[in-house]
Parts: sequence; structure tokens; C-alpha cells
Amino acid sequence: MCLDRGMENRKIARLGREVSVVGLGCWQLGADWGEVDEKDALAVLHAAADAGVTFFDTADVYGDGRSEQLVGRFLAERGGVFVATKMGRLVEQVPENYVAANFREWNDRSRRNLGVDTLDLVQLHCPPTPVYSSDAVYDALDAMVDEGRIKAYGVSVETCEEALTALARPNVASVQIILNCLRLKPLERVLPAAAEAGAGIIARVPLASGLLSGRYTADTKFAENDHRNFNRHGEAFDVGETFSGVPFEVGLEAVERLRGLVPPGQTLAQFALRWIIDQPGVSTVIPGARNPGQATANTAAAALPPLPPEALAGVRETYDDLVRPLVHDRW
Repeated sequence: MCLDRGMENRKIARLGREVSVVGLGCWQLGADWGEVDEKDALAVLHAAADAGVTFFDTADVYGDGRSEQLVGRFLAERGGVFVATKMGRLVEQVPENYVAANFREWNDRSRRNLGVDTLDLVQLHCPPTPVYSSDAVYDALDAMVDEGRIKAYGVSVETCEEALTALARPNVASVQIILNCLRLKPLERVLPAAAEAGAGIIARVPLASGLLSGRYTADTKFAENDHRNFNRHGEAFDVGETFSGVPFEVGLEAVERLRGLVPPGQTLAQFALRWIIDQPGVSTVIPGARNPGQATANTAAAALPPLPPEALAGVRETYDDLVRPLVHDRW
């Protein structure tokens, strides 16, 4: 049963289909943000679908396949959603590993994990920068579409330049990029380029690893196996994936300024998600959720009215004053 509460759907031309403007990011279901019980993980997936979510985003590396397997269990129980997964981070991050034989091996594993013959969308998972310019990479991906292994492919990127390089390829259906109130650079060139190309924009890390939920303080402690602890300075992977690359203390200061912009009746998290939804060119935003209540609260952002101009201006001012010098030129 779908309890859609005003979920907007947006069409991605290169995919030839619509997706819910609020999706569900499934990284946390792999237990890379601390432990998540399987029963709780499935409850999150069902709660999101009940609220009108039709787009789930996962990856083969999340929990070493655990996230894909849980999404696969959901598909077996219920289905009815579009699943985007990613590949490429199970091996050493060198361009030489992004070859057709490895693509097929990773694809076979993801199809087994998800329990499907054909994957809806496969995204290259933030590979080394030269991969985005390789003719052989796109030829291999095109061959996988022709073989019926995947319906479409896209890219997940760290930088705006990587996104623009990929968007020049005619069969790249989507670009997944960090976009939130603390990361505004994609608005300048990437979103307009995607719109012109008919490619989707999947906005990831929309709450800046939870910073924009407003729940954290300088005294907050994260679990040892939570990337917000072990990757605070980029020890394990690109630091831009953790708190959007913003130093935690600076992020807390920005959050306090943003609180004053939130309209009555909204949470800061819903405000942050609505801000992304309001950006021209965004197809879907993919917040994660650790429990059904969070999933339902996130989807409520889709039914909110567009933010007033003064709120949009306030986000820009906060970014320019506190965050721009730290992140704008890095990604």
C-alpha cells in the first residue's frame, strides 16, 4: 500500500522515466554509520515506499554487499521501486581496474545481491578522475546495456569538473553529486549542463552527514565504526563525503545561522531537503534514514511549499560567509 503524501515525481529524459523527488539513500543500511539491525533496515525501506519514494540508491561496497542484499529482500517482498546501485570501489582505486572484465564481475555480484536479472541503473562510484574521460570505459558500459545486464548507467562524482566531463557523453543518464546548503558549487555549471543534456541530477549527502539535521553539538560522539568518526579528516576516503568536507565546528556554526531561516512547522532537515528540491535541475535527493520515522519525516519535504526568497538568500549568505573559503575550490 502506498501512502503517498504529495510526493512529486520528476522525469529524467535519458532514463525515460520518472523518479520521486525524495529518494532513499541506503549507505547507512550497510552498517557503515554504526550498526543497523536487518529488521530495522527493512522497516526503513518499507516506510519510505509507503510515503511515495520510488527511488532507492545503494552500492556494492556498502557493508560489502549488505545494503544491496537488504534492498533485494525488499524487492522480493514488495518491489515497485527503481534501484540505482554503484560499482568500482571494491578494488584499488587506479584507472587500470576500470575495465570490461571487472565491470561484468561487479555486475554479476550486484545482480545476485539484488535478486534481479537486469539492474535499473549502475553508477561508476567516484572512480579516479581519468576514468571519466576513457572511451573504453563508456564502450564497456554501452555493451552492458546492449547485453541486457543494465538498463542505464550514470556516474557518481566528487568534483564538478568530473560531472561536466561525464555529461559530455551521450549515454550518461545521471550524475550523482554532493549538493546541500553547505555545498553550492554544482549550481553554477553542473545543474544547468545536466538539464540541457536531459540527464538526471541525484543530490547526495543532502544533510551533510547529519549536520543539517540540527541534532549535533560540539560534544556529540560518533561510534568507532561510523565514518563521521574515522573519516573526519579523509583517512578512509574523500573527506568531502563526511560533513561535506566542512570542518565539524564550522558546520555547527553554519547550522545555527540556518536555524533562523526555517519556516514555522518545518524541521531544519526538512528545510535543507526542500532547499535542494527547489534548485532547478535536481531530479531526486537521497537522504538516508536509520529508522522509519526519519524516512517518513524526510519525505514530507516533498509536500512543503517552495522556500521564500529570503530563505534562499540566507542560505547563500551563510555559505559565502562561513563555508565557501573552505570547500568551493576543492570540489
